[in-house]
Amino acid sequence: MSKSITLAGAIIVSSLLLSPFAMAEESQSFVAQNEARHTVFVEHQEALAAQAKENLKTQQASASQQTDATAKRT
Repeated sequence: MSKSITLAGAIIVSSLLLSPFAMAEESQSFVAQNEARHTVFVEHQEALAAQAKENLKTQQASASQQTDATAKRT
């Protein structure tokens, strides 16, 4: 009997301690923070993609110049 009361007490206490976290997901500030994080993440991903594209163009131009220089030597 005392084990079941202890278990029930532990469940009640844990639910009371965790309820603010569950409600935080519904608050306006939580939603705004998530949107801001998502916006920063998307901007960072776009910057990385643009940088990768630029690096690829630079590598292709470098390879093209090397090919042209080799062709002129022969």
